[in-house]
Amino acid sequence: MSPASPAKIHWFARLEHRVHVWRERRARRRGRSATAVPFPGYGSTAGWVRVVGRALIVPAPLKKTRGEGSVRGWRSFVSIPVSFASVVVEIGGRTHTVVADRGGVIDSVIEAELPPGWQTFSMSVEGQKPVEATAFVVDESVDFGVVSDVDDTVMVTALPRPFIAAWNSFVVDEHARTPVPGMAVLLEQLRRDNPGSPMIYLSTGAWNVAPTLTRFLSRHLFPAGSMLLTDWGPTHDRWFRSGQAHKTGNLRRLAEEFPNVRWLLIGDDGQHDEAIYSQFLEEHPSSVAAVAIRRLLPAEAVLAGGRASGEHAEGSVPWVSAEDGAGLRERLTEVGILADRS
Repeated sequence: MSPASPAKIHWFARLEHRVHVWRERRARRRGRSATAVPFPGYGSTAGWVRVVGRALIVPAPLKKTRGEGSVRGWRSFVSIPVSFASVVVEIGGRTHTVVADRGGVIDSVIEAELPPGWQTFSMSVEGQKPVEATAFVVDESVDFGVVSDVDDTVMVTALPRPFIAAWNSFVVDEHARTPVPGMAVLLEQLRRDNPGSPMIYLSTGAWNVAPTLTRFLSRHLFPAGSMLLTDWGPTHDRWFRSGQAHKTGNLRRLAEEFPNVRWLLIGDDGQHDEAIYSQFLEEHPSSVAAVAIRRLLPAEAVLAGGRASGEHAEGSVPWVSAEDGAGLRERLTEVGILADRS
């Protein structure tokens, strides 16, 4: 039997890689070097941490000309990814070396004995000054967690429409983006009611917007959480990565990594969250505490290209919906997920 031939790489993926290599060479000739850009990860007291970030050559900072703190989305997309960069991670008193992928994305599980809660460690590339990274470590006794979508769930974006998505991602000043009313209060109450529980922001947005998203969440008083975004670039066999596959794959991974945790899944009805959560509920019924779906307002539904069907798997876990965070708080209180504070 002949050995299997290697998978054919999509021509657009090869072209993208060549462009990145060309840009990287130009930047290095100008004396610029790579740096590690960490994102909030997560781990377990069972002895491991999922470290996430990117190896990038970042653009020089712009002078402020439109007021302090004005940041356009396109700035996040002009950084140059450093393919297959070696990244040194110092965590828990030990040093590890991990390798970024073709798009400069760092996503590795490292052995580390750390106490529960937010922990800090360092990452560095090419001998540059180490930068501080964070990860939320979950105690093995914790049995509840929150997974929340971002676009049109915590932030109004109308992402499914390509032109609006491009406008929001590349043009709009990050300070002009608006939170979904009441969602910050809902997530903060969930955090207070369940101390030590993981908060995961799972989005089909690109890793490029992670710094912008972090600032947005902090500015609007959302609780800090680990981030799982994706890379918009082509894969080996298709033009663009599948957002649904990204979400489904990470949910399955969370179920395997935290078998004792039951997750509250929060999303909206403008994309595929209901179908994704319904499938996950069918596959892992013991890993779901409840599902909360934010219903888009009529104008938002038009911009988003319509609503999902609303059909979902019947099961023993609560499935609630409302138009904002306040409504979801009421529904989740009624079904016992939130403590009644009346």
